[in-house]
Amino acid sequence: MTYQEALDYMFKALPMYQRVGQSAFKKDLTNTLKLCNALGNPQQKFKSIHVAGTNGKGSTSHMLASVLQSAGYKTGLYTSPHLKSFTERIRLNGKEAEQDFVINFIKRHKRLIEEIKPSFFEITVVMAFEYFAQKKVEVAVIEVGLGGRLDSTNVIRPELSIITNIGFDHMELLGDTLAKIAMEKAGIIKENVPVVITEKQADTVPVFTQIANNRNAPITFAEEVQFDAIPLSDLKGNYQAKNVRGVLTALDILRTAGWKISDEAIHLGLQNVQANTGLKGRWQQIGSHPLTICDTGHNKEAFEYIVRQIQRELFDQLYMVLGFVKEKDLKPILNMLPEDAVLIFCEPQIPRALLLEELRERTQYMKQTRYYIQDVNRAIAKARSLASEGDMIYIGGSTFVVAEIEEL
Repeated sequence: MTYQEALDYMFKALPMYQRVGQSAFKKDLTNTLKLCNALGNPQQKFKSIHVAGTNGKGSTSHMLASVLQSAGYKTGLYTSPHLKSFTERIRLNGKEAEQDFVINFIKRHKRLIEEIKPSFFEITVVMAFEYFAQKKVEVAVIEVGLGGRLDSTNVIRPELSIITNIGFDHMELLGDTLAKIAMEKAGIIKENVPVVITEKQADTVPVFTQIANNRNAPITFAEEVQFDAIPLSDLKGNYQAKNVRGVLTALDILRTAGWKISDEAIHLGLQNVQANTGLKGRWQQIGSHPLTICDTGHNKEAFEYIVRQIQRELFDQLYMVLGFVKEKDLKPILNMLPEDAVLIFCEPQIPRALLLEELRERTQYMKQTRYYIQDVNRAIAKARSLASEGDMIYIGGSTFVVAEIEEL
């Protein structure tokens, strides 16, 4: 079996949420637990930190991993989805898992996979657990895929849980109010395991407080913690300020519990997140003259930050290259786009993509100048052909639009 054959087997044989949506989401942990049991419960063989939330969980996970490896810990990092290569999901001290490991995992467990019929996500989570156990990591930062309570990652017993924030995303699976969504995310709170809440929100504080109290889990709201100084992160975007505060709060709790994490390691870790972990697509500059920025933020709450960030940049004319997935509640996002922006709509190449024809219908009411170009990179080329040196191009709307940027 080649690496490509192993990937094809996973992509084709196992339902994948990123590609097909709701039908790939399993409503319980049965498959994950069966797989873990069959593999000797690798998730119990290393310490972990569990990170959930609507926005910011990926950045938070990468920041934490960067600091922990700067402090000298052998650090695993599991995140999703990947942008360019599957092995981005499973890292050890920033380096992606070896392709041979992926091949051997699929070859060894093919019969088990065909018997249990897990989703793509379930198998990748267990693959990550086995990798971290084999490599004897000292700690692994595990990012929740979707929700929390029923997410495949929720079979670990971490040293610490973090919930970044709650927004209206994946409502068809998680609920239609912030309190209901918070209840799903709060599913990662474990008995006697401290939990950090990055962002205080009126609708979610009572949910988190009650569940933490019920489970004897010490709860800390990062916004209430005082720091002498907040180090800068190399991740740009004003929205990272809250994530950094959540990370510092988590590190404080770990230090109190005896983890050896110096101030220097914190500064070094936060200033070198991209180099240490390979994180891409978070307010990432991929060109200048015109300034060209991409960002994976893809819901209303993320776009509130994105639009504010754009307004702080200096440019003459704004061009926005945007594509979406079909279950997205578009109206709130479209209504906050700057009135003088030129909009170039595109379609990422996944089955869940919102098709260009439907996007054209749903954006007819908009006053902005609009273009509709199916291919992401042709849409970017169009923006560049229209833009002058003093302009700005923003690329986003979906993780899958950013994933297709050729030069990323």
